[in-house]
Amino acid sequence: MQVFFIVLARDAFGVEAKGAELDRLGYPYVIVCGEKTSIPGVVYRAPRGKYDAINFGLKFIPPETDVAAFNDVDAAVHNLDAGLDLLRDPAVSLVFARVDVQRGPQLSFYSFLDSLRDKIPIAASGELMLIRYESLKRIIPIKGCKAEDSYILFKVLENGGKVAFSKECYVTTKRTTSPSEEEEYKRRTVGGIYQALSMSKPPPIVKFFYTLLPFASPLMLVAGRNGYYWTKGILLGYVDYMRGDRSASWQPTYNQHEGLARPASLI
Repeated sequence: MQVFFIVLARDAFGVEAKGAELDRLGYPYVIVCGEKTSIPGVVYRAPRGKYDAINFGLKFIPPETDVAAFNDVDAAVHNLDAGLDLLRDPAVSLVFARVDVQRGPQLSFYSFLDSLRDKIPIAASGELMLIRYESLKRIIPIKGCKAEDSYILFKVLENGGKVAFSKECYVTTKRTTSPSEEEEYKRRTVGGIYQALSMSKPPPIVKFFYTLLPFASPLMLVAGRNGYYWTKGILLGYVDYMRGDRSASWQPTYNQHEGLARPASLI
């Protein structure tokens, strides 16, 4: 099975380490970076959103590729073979991996989310996605969307492909470190998911889930302070979409590398 990695990097932070990681794993790759650098295996693309970086990276996929792997530069890959084994089932078109964070609000949120998407494919994790190249060709170019991972998921489902969530194949990464940062993260992802829904036709159960989400999200308040910010972020993302926000990129106001607040203009 020929696997080719497309790695997405907002800037050059961690790019060299990611290249060394994939070299150790023995997989060919291209790193699409929003900052110019002379590091081998890296190509420059001015930041326009992850969807655009994916579309740009697709130009470098060899024609003999069987599986395209989308990976964030700050998400270290573990037990990739477990994810690839799921693709040996010819019915499976897409596999997304479990995300392992060691601290912060997402530690508890992923426990909740994973229990849901283990049964219903409501959202993917763009930190590591494995997709059959033949299936990918049917949905490219990726349309402008803040939640490009869920857009890919929904389009694969629309085309009749089977999706698998791998808990054994996983990535380790750092994400938000405070509830207020988590609110911003949820606002972006939820707004993007509603964008993705408007551009695809996933199964009715997925649409039904997101129809209910704005009304059911206050139930998360039982989780205390984290739940308050989860609820607020979800509702703000929904309102953004309903107000017509169709922007396809996101500028976080916190440093994803260090978990420290900084102005978006510096990112």
